[in-house]
Formats: sequence, C-alpha cells, structure tokens
Amino acid sequence: MRRGALATVLAALLILVVGCGADDGSPAPSSSAPSSTGTAPAATAYVNLGDSYAAGAGVLPVQSDSPFLCQRSAINFAHLVAAQRRLPLTDVSCSGADTADLTTSQYFGIPPQLDALGPQTRLVTLMLGGNDENTFGGAISKCGDAIADSPGVPTGSPCRDRYGSELTAPIDAEIYPALVDGLTRIRAHAPNARVVIVGYPWILPATQGCYPAMRVAPGDVPYLRGLQADLNDAVRRAAEKTGVTFVDMSQVSQGHDACAGAARWIEPQQGTTARITVHPNARGHEAIAAQIEAALGR
Repeated sequence: MRRGALATVLAALLILVVGCGADDGSPAPSSSAPSSTGTAPAATAYVNLGDSYAAGAGVLPVQSDSPFLCQRSAINFAHLVAAQRRLPLTDVSCSGADTADLTTSQYFGIPPQLDALGPQTRLVTLMLGGNDENTFGGAISKCGDAIADSPGVPTGSPCRDRYGSELTAPIDAEIYPALVDGLTRIRAHAPNARVVIVGYPWILPATQGCYPAMRVAPGDVPYLRGLQADLNDAVRRAAEKTGVTFVDMSQVSQGHDACAGAARWIEPQQGTTARITVHPNARGHEAIAAQIEAALGR
C-alpha cells in the first residue's frame, strides 16, 4: 500500500492503463491535483484526503483525471457523499499515502494533500494511518511469508509466534501521534470545515479465516484482527483529541470481511477478479458513504 508495496501491483495495473482514461461516471463535479504541473487544485467545499482505502483503489471506473499511481475511483465513498449532498468535490486521496503525505509530495508532480484545503472548505473526509509503518500491507505480507513453506493448510499461529508485539508496537508509539499531528494540521488548513475520519472496515473475521483466499494461518487471524482493532482505536483516539468526527466501521462491517464470500466488502487475495486485493469493493464504499452520511446528519 506504501510506495514499495504499491510497486508490486503496478505490473497488473499496467494492462488496465487504458481504462484510466475512461469517462469517470462521477455523479458530482470533481477535480484532483494535476500530476504534471504540481499545482494544487483550488479549495472547494468538499475535499477527500487519505490513502488507497479513501481513493477506492481497484474499484472501476477510475476517475478520469486521477494520477495513475493514485488510482482514485470515480465511485469511491467521497463521490457518493458528494452526490448525496450536491457538493463540488476535490479528491486528492492517493494509493500508498501515509500521514507524511499530508505535508509532503508523495509522488513527483503530486502536491501535499493539505494544499487542497482552504477557508472555503466545508467538509473533509479521509481514511489514513494504515500505511504508516507499513501496518496493513507489511503485516499481511509477513504473515503470508510465515506460512510460505507450510505444506497444505497451515496450522497454529506462525506469524504471532515469529513477530509477537513487533507489528503492533508502532501503533501507539508512532502512528497515533502522527495521526494527532495530521488531524491538527487539517483543522488548521480548513478552519471552517467539518472533518470526518473513517476507521477501516474489518479485513478478516474474528476467528478461523479462509485460507487460501486470505493467506493467513487460522491461528493468526485473531492476531491480525487485533492489530486492526488497535489501529482503529488509535484513529478514534486521535479524532477525539483533535475534535474530529470518527466514523466507526467495526460494527457495521461485521460479516462483510474478505472471507464473507458474496457478502464481502473487502476483496480477498485469491478468488477475486479485483485488480487490487485486500481493499474495499464498490459495496464497501457504499457502506462507508452511508456511515458518513449517518454521522453528518442533515
């Protein structure tokens, strides 16, 4: 999901580059930061920030003006909220983004995400934190590596046995303070905006898992689920500390994880036609949009 991990999916994405130029099908006016000039878009009423979960990576159609590496979907949750509220949208979310990319250029020609904000901004949404310290992608990759040599269906909890608290320790030590700083900066750049940060929907069920659809040993499923719970709690606490609205996806996404078959909101590693796996599908973005709407009220 960060720059290095994202590079592993580029070969698959290249065959779909033609689709990036298709009509975005967006139901609401939108704009995004041009990838060639490095000029930030003028601040609009509604700005979407964040990582690949916010961008809707893997959900077609791709927004027509999305930089290739960002993979912004034209029907991600921000576009759905913008259409519902009839707000002009600037979407600067980008695959691989972490909290540092709020203030620095993530890729050549792409301005810091905070540059899209201003006094005119009335609503900001984002999902962020999962790429800090390579939390999501790194943990799933390491747990897959832990069973790489296992014949047949893996047993036990090889990932937890190997890494222990190593994968979860950075959440409080590094990610939480980075989120507090990032949200504080967002509020300063958009002083008149309602800021909404969304927690990550469940990737895995509470127990068992669904190997090989998700390459995680059954005993490591609670371990990774606990890591995600810790991350979402850090997002919640950072929102509370900075006066930002937190949208909790944990209850509503129960039973819609990557192991949930046709009911899933997250695409699994195997058994899917999605271009980018372990990310929300279109139904997932609809569910996130509905929860944002419920939090905003009328």
